[in-house]
Amino acid sequence: MKIVSEMRSAAKFALLLIFYLVAHLAQANDEPSPRIIVSGEGSVDIAPDMAVLVLSVNREAATAREALTENSAAMSKVLAAMTGLGIDKRDLQTANFDIQPRYTYPNRQGGGAGEPPRLVGYVVRNSLSVRVRDISRVGEVLDTSVTLGVNEGGSITFGNDDPSAAITKARVKAVDDALSKARTLADAAGVGLGGVLEISEQNYSPRPAPMVARGMMAMDSAESVPIASGENSYKVTVSVTLALTQ
Repeated sequence: MKIVSEMRSAAKFALLLIFYLVAHLAQANDEPSPRIIVSGEGSVDIAPDMAVLVLSVNREAATAREALTENSAAMSKVLAAMTGLGIDKRDLQTANFDIQPRYTYPNRQGGGAGEPPRLVGYVVRNSLSVRVRDISRVGEVLDTSVTLGVNEGGSITFGNDDPSAAITKARVKAVDDALSKARTLADAAGVGLGGVLEISEQNYSPRPAPMVARGMMAMDSAESVPIASGENSYKVTVSVTLALTQ
């Protein structure tokens, strides 16, 4: 009986020891290890290799039918000209089309009800998005389109067909920036840096350069429109978590 009692006591002690070790390990796991979280930014500027133009034909007439006919005739010439300039059909897309009535509002005198608005015509607007893959021809495309009837719009956005290489460089710069900050902070605090625990990309923002050309109706030049394409900036922000050592 004594041997059995001693065996039971030993088993209880072993179970208590196991429970203690499990509880201790769980508590240790709950305690966060020393770490530092830093952010870094990187950007790369490159010259654009393409441009997207939005060109609009605006026509007004007494009836919607007349306005549409005039608008369609002008836009057909613009589309044909774009193809003649080497613009692929896949780079031509209707961006907007609308028909709006135009009213005149007679002056009201003496505080009375006055005359109701009178319908005086219709305005038809057809907007074309043109992707120009040869930056050197943007001015020529603008000049030709205005000559053939485009009289509104003219917004331009310069971009890059494949900015992946620039974005990759921006990511590398962002990580280098974050690690540099972490080393500076660790040195100032008198601690060491351990391994990287986590890296996440917080933000990727391509920044194409937009430009708006106004007053297109007044443009009348025998030469191509002068265009300055500048550079596009591609920016990446990352967050890096590193372990700290004493």
